[in-house]
Amino acid sequence: MRIFFIGCVEFSHFALEKLLLIQNENLKIVGIATKEKSDFNADFYDLKKDAQNIPCLYSRNINDKESIEFIKKCKPDIIFCLGWSYLIKEELLKAYPIIGFHPSLLPQNRGRHPIIWALFLGLKQSGVSFFVMDKNADTGRILAQKSIKISKKDDAASLYKKSTKTALKLLEKLTLKLSQKALKNKNFKELLRKLSTPQSAGNAWRKRDFKDGIIDFRMSTEAIYNLIRALTHPYIGAEFIYKGKNYKVYKAKIIKNSQKNLECGKVLKADKKGILIKTYDGAILLYEHTLNDLPKKDEYL
Repeated sequence: MRIFFIGCVEFSHFALEKLLLIQNENLKIVGIATKEKSDFNADFYDLKKDAQNIPCLYSRNINDKESIEFIKKCKPDIIFCLGWSYLIKEELLKAYPIIGFHPSLLPQNRGRHPIIWALFLGLKQSGVSFFVMDKNADTGRILAQKSIKISKKDDAASLYKKSTKTALKLLEKLTLKLSQKALKNKNFKELLRKLSTPQSAGNAWRKRDFKDGIIDFRMSTEAIYNLIRALTHPYIGAEFIYKGKNYKVYKAKIIKNSQKNLECGKVLKADKKGILIKTYDGAILLYEHTLNDLPKKDEYL
């Protein structure tokens, strides 16, 4: 089974590393497409560093003539597209069976920023799914998936790590199964159809906007906490406004506060341990942030 690999994020790196590790006489990575840089992906990773002696292309658009010709020269049986935030168009979809990946339990929570939205919405469960790609985003037939529990202590980094660990185990099992099945059936499109199930109706998350990352202290304490943990590393961080300027916050802690007569956004305390702010239903301590000159008690954020 000859695999062409497409990806440009940290998960792509770990997935490619796993596939290279399990290569054998029936399983080979024959080509890679990645990006040289990305202003879009906070977890961007250049796979050329992993390519070794494998042909590797920097692709601006995987659907353009140059990319398609490069893929054809590699003569793959199948394409793995794992960590590529762009739709693949009809020409490639018709030419090759393509396996995609999404860090949610499809058909639920298709679309953009699945780790961020899962944390911000306070979900207790997410998952990982491998599927056969079609013309729409994350709607193809399911090949393999597994659920993941989300704890209150999880943040973007820990959930990314959980998702990656679970997905890599699933990827190894799926790939070895495909390579064995392919010994008897070289029609990979037919093989993937036999091994997959169609998706039912589900929802799709929208692209996160800049305003989605701004903390409004009129929100509940839990909602603010969820926003901060959703946008922490490897992502860009939630933001708060102080004296007309925006500052990042990466870590916070929920603090009980029963002073219902105090306004939201009021600074209750500020020292080296953090900035304690009154929220709608309590208080929150911002203890990893980019504000150097701390606000004074009774000022407002």
